[in-house]
Amino acid sequence: MKTKTKVIITLILLLVVTIFVYFRYYFVFGEGTKAGTMNYFVKKGYLFKTYEGRLIQSGIRSQTQGGTIGSNEFMFSVTDEKVAKQLSSNAGSFLELHYKEYTHTLPWRGVSVFVVDSIVSAKPVSPGM
Repeated sequence: MKTKTKVIITLILLLVVTIFVYFRYYFVFGEGTKAGTMNYFVKKGYLFKTYEGRLIQSGIRSQTQGGTIGSNEFMFSVTDEKVAKQLSSNAGSFLELHYKEYTHTLPWRGVSVFVVDSIVSAKPVSPGM
């Protein structure tokens, strides 16, 4: 009877840990699309080399901040080598990126909770913009 109880408790603990790890690191909390001009895109890291980038999103700030024109930065990571190559070749372009948002990061997935999985559209920025 003691062995059976230990096995049941071990299985329950294993199930709880599995559920915890899944929701903390692999559950997709949200997904969407962000658009803007790519500021930079780089492969970096000490142990795990990951692709990291920033997208500049221009817009108008709220009235509480004076209603001035400002910009936000969207920091993201990329895990797919094919998407990373496309982003590298579109540096400085106006991009529309599809991303998934996770609740926490993993070292091999990048430093951001936002992971870009595809490029919706890419348009070169004209010098007059």
